[in-house]
This record gives sequence, C-alpha cells and structure tokens, in this order.
Amino acid sequence: MGRVASALDNSPAESFNSTLKVEFVHRHRFRTRAEAALRIVTWITGFYNPTRRHSVCGGMSPINYEIHMAAVRAASAAAMSRNKAA
Repeated sequence: MGRVASALDNSPAESFNSTLKVEFVHRHRFRTRAEAALRIVTWITGFYNPTRRHSVCGGMSPINYEIHMAAVRAASAAAMSRNKAA
C-alpha cells in the first residue's frame, strides 16, 4: 500500500460504496440529487456509522461497543484501586 496506482489503496472506498449502494441506494427512489445527497448523508451518520454492527467491534454496533468498553474500563479501574488500598 501507499504506492502510486496500487489497487489496495482503493479497496476501503470500494467496499463502502458497494455497501452504500446495496443497503441503501438501490432500495430507495429519489426525486432530486439534493434529496439523494441529504438522505444518503443522513443514512451514513444515523445508521451506518453508529448503529450498524461492525466485525471490528465483535459484531456489536459502535455505540454498544463503546458502552461495553466504558464498563470494562470502569471495572478495571475499580479493581486496581481496591488492590492499591489493600
């Protein structure tokens, strides 16, 4: 990666565009380009990023993953403070 004209540089964008088309664009009809742009941006910020399950998060949505990790961190910090006090 990182070389000029490397096919690997484009793969994340190609994957996202494929997901966008399959999961949203091909399932809706838009009257104008402005409506399409607005609804696509709304889909990306409202569903794709925060609530859609991601394999990187162990199949959890990013919001649920952050809640889970905050609880894990809090439990770890509490255990460490108990160990220091003992």
